[in-house]
Amino acid sequence: MNTQQQTHPLAISSDEVTAPVVRRSDVVVVGGGPAGVSAAVSAARSGVDVTLVERYSALGGLASGGMVLVLDDMVNGDEITVTGIVDEYVERMARTKLAVYPPVEERAASQELWNKWGRWGTFNFHSHSNPKPICYAVAFDPDAWKATSVELVRESGVHLRMHSWFSLPIVDDGVLKGVVVETKQGPQAILGDVVIDTTGDIDVASRAGAPYAHDSYLVTLVFRLGGVDTAAAERFEQEHPREARAANRKIKRLLGGAWELWWLKTPLPGVVWCNTPHMTGFDGADPESLTNAEFAARDRIAAALPEIRASLPGFENAYVLDVAQQMGVRQTRLLQGEYVVTKDDVVNRRHFADSVARGRDYYTPYRSLLPVGVDQLIVAGRHYSATPEAQRMSREIPPCMAQGQAAGIAAALAVEKALPVRDVPVDEIQLRMRDQGADPGDRPAPNATIDPSPHPSEEIQR
Repeated sequence: MNTQQQTHPLAISSDEVTAPVVRRSDVVVVGGGPAGVSAAVSAARSGVDVTLVERYSALGGLASGGMVLVLDDMVNGDEITVTGIVDEYVERMARTKLAVYPPVEERAASQELWNKWGRWGTFNFHSHSNPKPICYAVAFDPDAWKATSVELVRESGVHLRMHSWFSLPIVDDGVLKGVVVETKQGPQAILGDVVIDTTGDIDVASRAGAPYAHDSYLVTLVFRLGGVDTAAAERFEQEHPREARAANRKIKRLLGGAWELWWLKTPLPGVVWCNTPHMTGFDGADPESLTNAEFAARDRIAAALPEIRASLPGFENAYVLDVAQQMGVRQTRLLQGEYVVTKDDVVNRRHFADSVARGRDYYTPYRSLLPVGVDQLIVAGRHYSATPEAQRMSREIPPCMAQGQAAGIAAALAVEKALPVRDVPVDEIQLRMRDQGADPGDRPAPNATIDPSPHPSEEIQR
C-alpha cells in the first residue's frame, strides 16, 4: 500500500458550524479506547474540564470491543516499564478475579513455568529461547475492561458522550477549536481548547489537514470458544507434543493465520481466547474492505470449528461463545508529526530528551504526538507518528495507554498555562506523569541508546 505522506482536509471553520453546540470543555478527547480513556482521566485528574467522545455503546476499544485480551509489551528484562493508569485497570480487574498474571517469583524460564503460564499468554513473545520466559503480562476479561473504564471515567469527573461518531474537525486558521459528531439526534458540535485524537486511525488529525502515511498490516476478527476443558487440552499438549503440534498446524491452516499459540486461556473457566484469523490485504480505514474482512473471518472460523472439535482433546464440546464487535485493525493511517519514530529508534532503544512514555524497551518522544501544521491537537495511540515498520513493533495496548496519559497531562498543562500544546514544557509533563504513577521514560534504562541530538525543547517551543 502507498505510504507516501498525504493530507485530505475535511475541516470546517467556526463560522461554518450549523450543528447545535452541546458541550464546551477545556479538553475534548475523541475515541474511548485504552489511549482515549487514559488521556481523558489523566487530564481530568489534572483539574481541567474534559469531554470524552465515543462512537460505540461501551468504552475500551480493542481491549473490550476488539477483545485483545492480553496486556503485554511492558517489561524490559525484570523492569516493568509501563505503569500508571494501566496498573489501575489491572488492580481493579484482579480484585474481581477477572485479571490473571504470574507472581514475581514465577517470572522466569523453565518448562514447568511454561506448562503453568504459557497458555495464559504471559510470556516474552520477543524471546527466541524455548521455552519462552514467563514475564509480567496480564490476561483479562473484556467486560471487566468495560466496567473499569466506566468506573475511572465517572470517578474522575469526565463528561462522557457515547453513541457519538466523529465527523468533522472545527479548525480556525490552523487551530483546532472542536469537533462535530453524528448522533441519533443529528450532528452536534463539541468545542474545546485542546483536542486529543485517540481514534486509532487519526480520524481527527487527518481531516484537519495533518500529514500522514497510509499503510496496512494484519487484521483479525478475534473470537472466544466456550465449553473447553482447558486442563485436558493442556495435558494432551504436554504429554503428546508431536500430535498436538500437528493438530494445531492443521487448525491454523484452516483459520488462515495465527501466532504460535492460536488459543489462550481467559479468567472465565472453560472459555478460551482465539487471536485469529490473521488476514492481509484489507484496509482498516475502508468500510467496504472492512465488510469483506468480516465475511472472510467468519467463513474461516466456521470452517475451522469442526476440525477443532475433532482433533483436539478438551475441545470436543467447544462452541463459538462470541466474536469481537470490532475488527482488530493494527495499522491504517500514521501521523507524520514533529518527529517520526523509526524502526532503528525502536530496535536500538533510542532514548529522547523529550520522552513522555515508555513501551517495552523503547521510548516515545513528545514530538511524535504533535501534528505538523495543526495547533491545539495531540494524538495518542497506535496512529502516533512512526514509520509503518516502527509502528508494528510499538503498537501494543499498554504503551498506547502511556501515550494517552502523557497526552492528557500535556493538554491540561496547555490549558492551565494558556500555551500552545507544542510549547508545553516537557519536563513538567514528565513530572506530572510520575506524580500520577506513570513512567514517562525520562530516565533511560541501562540498555538504552542515548539520542545525540540537542534537547528538542528548542524545536518544540519555537
